[in-house]
Amino acid sequence: MAFPHRDSVQRAVDLLNVLLPDPDPAAVARVLREHGETDVSDVDVAELHAAALELREVFAAPDVATAASVLNALFAAYARPPRLTDHDEGYGWHLHVDAADDGPWGAWLVTSSALGLASLLAERQDVPGGLCASPSCGRPFAHTAGGSPRRFCSPRCATRERVAAHRARS
Repeated sequence: MAFPHRDSVQRAVDLLNVLLPDPDPAAVARVLREHGETDVSDVDVAELHAAALELREVFAAPDVATAASVLNALFAAYARPPRLTDHDEGYGWHLHVDAADDGPWGAWLVTSSALGLASLLAERQDVPGGLCASPSCGRPFAHTAGGSPRRFCSPRCATRERVAAHRARS
């Protein structure tokens, strides 16, 4: 079965990676455009940064129960009753749990990401992602594919750590 919220989860990871630790407004705008969203102001970037800090806690969760608890707290703070929207622009009907299509960017990021991450957690019955185990990285990543849980955000980080471990043993 294909994971229906894969795009929102990948968008969350991509945004967190440019929003944390310190956001670069140009990089944020680029990632939003890559995911079909519009440009944002500096005020919006600050709001997205605050939202990213909250979402990071889902990726930092050490176990599925903690991840679920963090997601439930985000839903309690931000979510509204589910609604279907196509944004009046023909994007295709999809589910939102934020207040309105023109609502605050931070609430949009939290609710759309939490909905995707919660769906992933429910489908896999496991944590939806993690933080890169490389001490020099720490970037969030999602567990959207099958197989063993990942420890690193990319093959590059995994290789760097394997090489460092090999050199330390030599």
